[in-house]
Amino acid sequence: MMYKNLLYELKEGIAYITVNKPKSLNALNNEVLDDLYAAFTAVNNDPEVKIVILTGEGKAFVAGADISEMVGLSTLEGRDMMIKGQSVFNMIETLDKPVIAAINGFALGGGCELAMACDIRIASEKAKFGQPEVNLGIIPGFGGTQRLPRLVGKGMGKYLIMTAEMIDAQEAYRIGLVERIVPAEELMGTAEKVAKTIMAKAPIAIKAAKLAINNGISLDVKTGVAYEAEIFVAPFCAEDRVEGMTAFLEKRPAKFQNK
Repeated sequence: MMYKNLLYELKEGIAYITVNKPKSLNALNNEVLDDLYAAFTAVNNDPEVKIVILTGEGKAFVAGADISEMVGLSTLEGRDMMIKGQSVFNMIETLDKPVIAAINGFALGGGCELAMACDIRIASEKAKFGQPEVNLGIIPGFGGTQRLPRLVGKGMGKYLIMTAEMIDAQEAYRIGLVERIVPAEELMGTAEKVAKTIMAKAPIAIKAAKLAINNGISLDVKTGVAYEAEIFVAPFCAEDRVEGMTAFLEKRPAKFQNK
């Protein structure tokens, strides 16, 4: 697959998607959003892809939206761009396959929002995070006002958005914005190790778990637990459930078939 603003590689079931505009610190504009939409649509439709690792080329993951493009937009054009970004990020969040963000550097504004749309965030020690939109007279528009408080709590979410403070990887880990921090040279290797660990599990169970968490988290606990019970049925009916339980009892690695 060829994209103007992305690098794409499929290797051993892992799709590597790299935002590739290092001169602009991988800034998001309409073209990049279009490429991301196309790439993740292709990934979703490709049975050879089991999991995705998303990263950035150079010293940034994604440093934010392309302000040089945004400054000239009308109100309606600006709203259209936000809706486009939201639709792309929503697609990433609800993708049937897990998505790991390997955050190699700056993840600011739309870049932080992109990382938050992924399932798991692994950060280099050099990574920086922030939602600086209020410095520009706007607010986060790609889902930041909703995903950030859900990850770090309402108070911390308000603090980061209202102060526009940039934080380092250690602080991001402390508040729950990322799941792991590793040295820069170990970032992709760690992301691949996590990806392969997930790929070794029953795919139908991974898909069901993601669906139950994503859709249940906004519900009250009682309703969420009831929803979990409904989602539980699909993997329980699958052959992989029998294989997984039998392998456990026989003290051997499971050989899942639904891949």
